Amino acid sequence: MSKREADLPEVQQHILAAERDAARIDGVSADTQRIPIERVGILGAGTMGGGIAMNFLSIGIPVTIVERDRAPLERGIATIRRNYERAASRGRLAAEDVERALALLTPGLVIDDLAESDLIIEAVFENMAVKKDVFRKLDAIAKPGAILASNTSRLDIDVIAAETRRPEAVIGLHFFSPANVMRMLEIVRGAKTGPSQLATAMDLAGRIGKIAVVSGVCPGFIGNRMLGRRQAQAQRLILEGARPWDVDRVLTEFGFPMGPFQMSDLAGLDLGWRRETSKGESIRDLLCERDRRGQKTSKGYYDYDAERVATPSPEVEALIAEFARSRGYRSRQVTDDEILERLLYPMIDEGMKILDEGIAQRASDIDVVWLNGYGWPARTGGPMFWAEGVGLGRIATRLQSHAGKLGPDGALSQRLAHIAASDGQAN
Repeated sequence: MSKREADLPEVQQHILAAERDAARIDGVSADTQRIPIERVGILGAGTMGGGIAMNFLSIGIPVTIVERDRAPLERGIATIRRNYERAASRGRLAAEDVERALALLTPGLVIDDLAESDLIIEAVFENMAVKKDVFRKLDAIAKPGAILASNTSRLDIDVIAAETRRPEAVIGLHFFSPANVMRMLEIVRGAKTGPSQLATAMDLAGRIGKIAVVSGVCPGFIGNRMLGRRQAQAQRLILEGARPWDVDRVLTEFGFPMGPFQMSDLAGLDLGWRRETSKGESIRDLLCERDRRGQKTSKGYYDYDAERVATPSPEVEALIAEFARSRGYRSRQVTDDEILERLLYPMIDEGMKILDEGIAQRASDIDVVWLNGYGWPARTGGPMFWAEGVGLGRIATRLQSHAGKLGPDGALSQRLAHIAASDGQAN
């Protein structure tokens, strides 16, 4: 336990201050002119697009939502209605509020239908070539002064903005799934994103009930970049002898709602995977090739019953052991302490790199992202606050002790390397 976990009032004060401070944008003054947002356009009526639309409909902002084909458009509209009706059945909305929100929704089948929107949010397939093509088209049809936003969770906003004649108008708005429920929003600031666009996005986040943090441009931004370090260690741990359910248990005992393998099964192991290009080069490849694709197929890392209750899979345990042997790993006992250190300490180190590079404005912004977007246990105050309580010197020393196991991303950040060189005495 971190020293700070025992001091709940201090943790609570930190979280409140962190959320307040996150609204301050470096280099953008409080009197920066805002852009009036009276109509929002969304390109893509899938799970993300529909969820994003609900945020604006619910506060009375008209939304035009566009898909290429009628069938996915109708499915998207039906899902939005179903989500609203479910909320009404639980007493969260009045029936008339459902119809009032849906009356503000205009479906469309051509991109030109978005031309009069003040803010256009792209929520299409996560592929750079697709995004670039979309933004070239949006640039051609959007009215002067419109903000052009991408919901990408990891791609380079500057590359996307370069496809337009108005890079100052391009911004990242990374909503977390489900977008109509999750409070977190990463606002991604491109190299040329204008101050008015940033200030408008931050204000709009508050209007739709989101907690927003500004991130610079890097693969995965703040949250997914740190998550990548954790996921990489989870995969290495199961090759070394830890079982997926042991890894998950350690994280849930720490306070996360689920571990990395439970999360993968829930999301679907085949996201971005294709049978025709699979080479069997990872555990994920092998599982998908066996149609173990997660909860939706009743088997992934775990086996699932009709109620989606998970049980450890002997088949998966054997598959991992065989794959690990083929890659030269020798199975060993991995302690819970090592699992926790190797999952969380590299995340702290990555957070330090994010600060060193200026991707996050402040350490508390990282805490806000992880508390509200990834289920980091609130009692700890977030990863960076928790790390201070554990002791950065200890984290640096333990990462050095695990150096041979951490893989190619194991080099310490400048901050932790300095602390390690000073025997943990520097700050």
